[in-house]
Amino acid sequence: MARKGKENKNDKVLTLKRRLLAHNSPKDPAAEQYRTIRTNIQFSGADQEIKSLVLTSSGTAEGKSTTASNLAAVYAQQGLKVLLIDADLRKPTAHYTFRLENHNGLTNVLTRQSTLGQAVQETQVCNLYVLTSGPIPPNPSELLASHQMEEIIKEMNHQFDMVIFDTPPILAVADAQILANQVAASILVVSSGKTDKEAALKAKELLLNAKSKLLGAVLNNRKTDSSSYYYYYYGGN
Repeated sequence: MARKGKENKNDKVLTLKRRLLAHNSPKDPAAEQYRTIRTNIQFSGADQEIKSLVLTSSGTAEGKSTTASNLAAVYAQQGLKVLLIDADLRKPTAHYTFRLENHNGLTNVLTRQSTLGQAVQETQVCNLYVLTSGPIPPNPSELLASHQMEEIIKEMNHQFDMVIFDTPPILAVADAQILANQVAASILVVSSGKTDKEAALKAKELLLNAKSKLLGAVLNNRKTDSSSYYYYYYGGN
């Protein structure tokens, strides 16, 4: 039984390492694709610098949280001061990925139980900071749509060079739309062989209805013919 427990623990550690591939395996071909996404985002902001992003997906398990974490990591590797916010107040994961406590986070700041400075945590990635979700609230959408959220976003933009929001699937709840309206741009994450085309089109429509600057989509979980590596692509809308 002890051996099985040890194997499960090792599997969990390996999964966490894969989630943060850009930091743990920077020479991996997939990590290079995250850097390509970063470059394309920077080019898309030629007229106006993009300093805040919302990442969402149409449904669950399409890789948006993994994409958000790795994108934050490659921005930090560029020397920028980056803040990743776990704004999925229903199923948060950032504290698992970065092995952080989640007692004090976004919900604490939104309810004025903590300041932003008190809630933000350093990570193992130089220049990358994380604001975990905090305790799961009964009213996530109302909190994210509050005036306090608007003020916090202004404070974040002032303190950090890049702010990335990991939000819930946009077809499930209104949270992603609410935040997409308040930040500089948005990106839709889709999963190869899983995301339904109609669902992706509906997700795009909702982001545009929120008056968000939709930069494009990231296609993930696409395998090459002879490799187990996963590649990540960026494309305009």
